[in-house]
Amino acid sequence: MDLEGVIPKSSIKKESWKTVLILAYQSLGVVYGDLSTSPLYVYKSAFAEDIHHSDTNEEIYGVLSFVFWTLTLIPLVKYVFIVLRADDNGEGGTFALYSLLCRHARVSCLPNCQLADEDLSEYKKDGTVSNNRSFWGSSLKSTLEKHKVLQKMLLVLALIGTCMVIGDGVLTPAISVFSAVSGLELSMSKEQHRYVEVPAACAILIFLFALQHYGTHRVGFLFAPVVVTWLLCISAIGVYNIFHWNPEVYQAFSPYYMYKFLKKTRKRGWMSLGGILLCITGSEAMFADLGHFSQLSIKIAFTFIVYPSLILAYMGQAAYLSKHHILETDYRIGFYVSVPEKIRWPVLAIAILAAVVGSQAIITGTFSIIKQCSALGCFPRVKIVHTSSKIHGQIYIPEINWTLMLLCLAVTVGFRDTKRMGNAAGLAVITVMLVTTCLMSLVIVLCWHKSAFLAILFIFFFGSVEALYFSASLIKFLEGAWVPIALAFIFSAIMYVWHYGTIKKYEFDVQNKVSINWLLALGPTLGIVRVRGIGLIHTELVSGIPAIFSHFVTNLPAFHQVVVFLCIKSVPVPHVSPKERFLVGRVGPKEYRLYRCIARYGYRDVHKDDVEFERDLVCSIAEFIRSERPECGIGIPALENDEKMTVIGTSSSNFKGVRMCEDGEESSETVEDIFEDGNHIQDSSEIVCTSEIRDTKSPEKLKKRVRFVVPESPRIDRDAEEELEELMEAREAGMAFILGHSYVRAKKGSSLMKRIVINLGYDFLRRNSRGPTYALSIPHASTLEVGMIYLV
Repeated sequence: MDLEGVIPKSSIKKESWKTVLILAYQSLGVVYGDLSTSPLYVYKSAFAEDIHHSDTNEEIYGVLSFVFWTLTLIPLVKYVFIVLRADDNGEGGTFALYSLLCRHARVSCLPNCQLADEDLSEYKKDGTVSNNRSFWGSSLKSTLEKHKVLQKMLLVLALIGTCMVIGDGVLTPAISVFSAVSGLELSMSKEQHRYVEVPAACAILIFLFALQHYGTHRVGFLFAPVVVTWLLCISAIGVYNIFHWNPEVYQAFSPYYMYKFLKKTRKRGWMSLGGILLCITGSEAMFADLGHFSQLSIKIAFTFIVYPSLILAYMGQAAYLSKHHILETDYRIGFYVSVPEKIRWPVLAIAILAAVVGSQAIITGTFSIIKQCSALGCFPRVKIVHTSSKIHGQIYIPEINWTLMLLCLAVTVGFRDTKRMGNAAGLAVITVMLVTTCLMSLVIVLCWHKSAFLAILFIFFFGSVEALYFSASLIKFLEGAWVPIALAFIFSAIMYVWHYGTIKKYEFDVQNKVSINWLLALGPTLGIVRVRGIGLIHTELVSGIPAIFSHFVTNLPAFHQVVVFLCIKSVPVPHVSPKERFLVGRVGPKEYRLYRCIARYGYRDVHKDDVEFERDLVCSIAEFIRSERPECGIGIPALENDEKMTVIGTSSSNFKGVRMCEDGEESSETVEDIFEDGNHIQDSSEIVCTSEIRDTKSPEKLKKRVRFVVPESPRIDRDAEEELEELMEAREAGMAFILGHSYVRAKKGSSLMKRIVINLGYDFLRRNSRGPTYALSIPHASTLEVGMIYLV
């Protein structure tokens, strides 16, 4: 499906207030579902470390003070006022920051980067590229570009943050749904509750993951009302509890209570910070989901709706607990204890719906970040289903969905309490925030060109706060915190092995590519018979002739009259404009009919379906032939350089370029057929009147008819006309897809670790991953798959 027309604008400068408010309302359901459900489990997790709730209220006031200042410093100050400004042309998240750094310091680990990629409009559209770089910025940039070790460390840091987001996708649905269902504890005995809570939570989780296949657009309109209702509910209950139980609870806003809390509780209070930090779970979604909304809408929604509601909810719980020091049940400090009994069941229903919405947001975010990793060569290729043809970014990945579901059920059944789930979720959340802080400090210097002092101040202030929470979470390794570490280790290993194998495979291709002199020695016929048709050879190379082509020419008696070396690659920008989709050039002299076509996609772009992609590919070559200057075909020595490539847009974006009509499609009145003279007029009229041909010719002679139409000016020369005619005939004869089936092995003399990584790890991932997306629906009769052994 073609979703290029619905690519969101990176930063809308002149938004109407109506548009901003509508986006702010919609963001409540998508962005803040997870954050808004945190009151369900924060107090219960914080007081799980045997902290006694004394009559002096120092403990409850201390926890409230920590919650207030944590919500104020991290989501409000750090994210709303600082991090949201570091968008990558409107996109956010860990990989957006990494992408920004890759462009400004050339530290990208993508193997087939070109200088031509830096001319993309989105490469510099953020407006941060400047020559006025400070001394520290220049020094940092040159240091990163010189040392490959630092580049790998930067990649590993981004992968750790990404893996923790995936871990959050496992833990957040588990703790959110389990905490919501725990409201049943006050309506039945402890024995009954034990047999109801876990099955109910598992049933809801299975239902949630089973719905992913249908896409969120079918029920997405309900998300915002559910979250708004939940926020109004918890804030109203909070206001009631404040005025009814303890109007003086606002005193806890004083930082002095944090000091008193830690002084009195000591180690137990420090360990309880691992539960307190759960109040900011979901804050990263403000940045990660930035591409679907605008900065202003997300800021308004949090500052004026989410933040006040959460503060009132936590104040209300604290006010209630400050007057109830001895609770009869063993559940003590739960959310539902502070809910008036008359409205407890409706609140339970709303809480379950809000937990489902919050879980849905993090699951969708996990799909999105895995797609980005796959596009940038850091994750094995997986099946990506676009669940909506109108809403950008709504995707479904079956393998990841069922993996998340099994892991989520395992966590729910294995832990069965919010304490250990909270320990696990807390470590995942705070690790992502630490990674964001580290990457942001580099962005401040390299991308914003600010003083290194500001970057140090940023990482020292926010990093020290987050490091405190990180240490409190890490010490609970045996009490649940091992889960996100184990998940991060597994996913990091998968990502790094895949990335390492991909790099080594590309290096082998570069080292074994065929020289242009070999091609010139064969002559225009390549020493074999050239038959009608287009041979499409997929390669990862952006220059040179792949070794696979020499195998064909050497071992086959015939080959296609038109050969296209196709490279489909990702570039470190979120989107590539359709007008800049293709780079087209020649390989060898004009009479060889060998072309190179590089299709460029951003890490959030949607790949078009195969039929439309083939049409765009052929049209891009035809447009290159039409617009090529005569001198461009002469400079053989420089053929492998980027300057010989021409930027061509897709047919839907290039209305003034060559258009292709097949099987009787109508052409525009502003163009004329290119074959209007001499001997070609009869052939042309047959192709134009396809519908009439079908009436007069017998069915057995029917075949696909193709024609090119070009603008009236400028006129093309005779050689270009003949070349276009040959391309048209080749397209009519059909396209053959030549795919390389690679077997990667470690060469002799490699270390034991390399043999394990390549021969076992990478080979296993390669055999169990999907093929290239464009090759999934190619007819088998048109495909030729060639096996090659790569000794890396």
